[in-house]
Order: sequence, then C-alpha cells, then structure tokens
Amino acid sequence: MTKARQFWLKIHTYLGLSIGIMLVLLGLTGSILVFYLQFDIWLNPDIEAVSTAPVSQQQAVFDHLQQQFPTRTDSWRIEQPLHSGWPIMARYYTPVETRDLQFAPLMVTIDPATLEITSKRFWGEFVMTWIYNLHYNLLLDKNGKTFIGIIGLISLISLISGIILWWPGWHKLRQVMAWRLRTSYAKKVFDLHILSGSYGFIVLLMLSLTGAALALPTQTQQIISVFSPLTSSPILARSLQQQGKKPVISADTAVESAFKLFPDAELRWVESPGIKKNSWRVVFYQQGEPSRRFPRTQVWVNAFTGDIVASRDGLADKTGDKVLNWLHPLHNGEAFGLTGRIIVLICGFLPLILFITGLLRWQQKRHARKRTAYRHS
Repeated sequence: MTKARQFWLKIHTYLGLSIGIMLVLLGLTGSILVFYLQFDIWLNPDIEAVSTAPVSQQQAVFDHLQQQFPTRTDSWRIEQPLHSGWPIMARYYTPVETRDLQFAPLMVTIDPATLEITSKRFWGEFVMTWIYNLHYNLLLDKNGKTFIGIIGLISLISLISGIILWWPGWHKLRQVMAWRLRTSYAKKVFDLHILSGSYGFIVLLMLSLTGAALALPTQTQQIISVFSPLTSSPILARSLQQQGKKPVISADTAVESAFKLFPDAELRWVESPGIKKNSWRVVFYQQGEPSRRFPRTQVWVNAFTGDIVASRDGLADKTGDKVLNWLHPLHNGEAFGLTGRIIVLICGFLPLILFITGLLRWQQKRHARKRTAYRHS
C-alpha cells in the first residue's frame, strides 16, 4: 500500500468513526423533512382544509389574524396553500414567548374557505418542526447551526477520501459499478459499503455542500459576493408621519398592483407591513425558478400610497443570487420535482448503511490484524 493510500485510508477511517453517527442523524432526519409538510398534516388531520378553494381575499385573512391576535402587531406572513386541501400557513416572526431563540415563529394554520384557525403552535414545539431543528441545529440554536455547517464541510472530506480510495480508473468504471454482492460475509460488507458510496456519491456530495452553505449563511454570502454582487432588500422603515397609522392600501390592492409586474406568476406569499414597515411584500413563483415554495420574485408595495417601492425578478437574478436561490431546493430535492425529493429521501438512508458497513469493515480489519500479530508472537 502506497503512503498516499495509507494517508487517505486513515483520513477516511477516522472521519467515519468520529462524525459517522452525526451524519446518520442528519441523513435520517433529512429524509423525513423532505416531506415534512405532508407529514405534519397526516399527524395533525385537524389542520387539513375542508375546502379545496383558493384564497379569495388576502385582506380578510390578515383582518382575521388581527382579530384573533390583537397584541401581535408586527408583520404577519401568509403562505398560499401549495396543494388543494392544504391550509393557509401564517407566520408571526416576533412572538415575545420565543424572543430568545434565533428562529421560533408562531405558526398558525387557517382554512382558506372558512378562515377558521385550525392550529396555533410555536415552531419547535410540535413534532415536525422539532425534527427540523434537530436536523438544522441539533436543538442548540445558533451554535448548533454553526456546528452543523462545520460537520457538513468535514463530511465533504470524508466523501472525497472515499472516492479517492475507491477510484478504479475510467477503463474499469463500468465493471466496478455493476451491482453485485460477493458470497462471503466480509466481502459482502465491503461491496455494500463501496456500492452505496459510489452510487450515492454525487447526491451525498451535493447534500453536504448545500447543507454546509445553508447552515453557514453569512460565510456563504461573503464568499459568493467576492465573485458576484448579491441583491439586498429595500429599506422599509416607516417615516415619522407614518408612525402609528394604519395602512391605507389593502393586501388585495397590493397584490393586484404587484400582479401587473408579473401577470403570469403564481402568488405564493403576502407579508403585511405591521406597525414598523411601510410596505406590503408580495412574493410570486415564476416557472423556471428552482423553488415553488420559496421563490425569489418579489414586489414591495407602499401601504400608504400604493406605489411600487421595489421589485425583484427571480428569473433575472445575477449569478451569485442564483447560486443562493438553488441551495435549499437542491438540498431537499424540490428543484427536480417529486423525483428529486424521492431521490433525496432515499439517499438520506445511505449514511446509515455506510456507517454500519464501515464500522463492520473496520472491526474485521482490526480483528485480522490482531490474529496476524498473535500468530507472529
């Protein structure tokens, strides 16, 4: 064995033994989160909408939220149902109850036809968002998120070292990629480890890279901005004259104005000004954007004059913004539709297979070395 191969084997082995169980946790929770909205509805059937009708009046939803939560005066953000039978999902990002946490909005589900509130829960206090936090920050808030980002970067080294050790050369690639498990137990374990890693390498590499970038957003943006300028949001603070006043322009009027800029787009989110901002934010999805749920086409409409404050065409973003736009939909597979999400779900089980077979392989070689040493003693 060459010194280079010995080096990469040690790297691969020690990384697998040290962070392997963490990667198993991230893989399994990630698989669940690919369909976490569907799972949440299945676990809580009461939030499923009784009607498949779309949201007819946006302002009526905001008025109902204000009536039900009169003390929550900052911005509300409402998400249009992704599918028929799904509820409106409203988020209030600044509840005093969770102000010490980096991300823990009040989540409210509303039937789009009756406007009945079917649930009100804080992020992280119900099953699917608890799993989300476990995956995203290990339930350790900001410090946990940073740690997850570092683990993602280290996992890239583990993956690359595995490919270096396995690489047979282009002329033998088809032969070694043939799915076969040899008869002996030791060889079967080795084959399963090799085949799982080689077949899943591209997806696992993408998941590690995008996961690290999502967990380290500031560092990611700093790196990208060196090569391409990034879009910044407009300043929406109210003027002195607007302080304490109610918006003159309704949500429906703001949406109507925004649609004039993007008439063929699909409405996805509407965010109210609250008492601090001066504008409505209307978010659209345009065909060709990588994420339907979190698109980047946006229009800001002044809540007092009706003027367009700013707009952003998600299809016309510069390279740096496009890289950021693709991170989340690549990470959960949404960028490639249902097929992509199923692939990501399946690949979430690969770290478990790789860890178990890698651990067994390490034990086999360890026992073999002990037997050899015993025979020569």
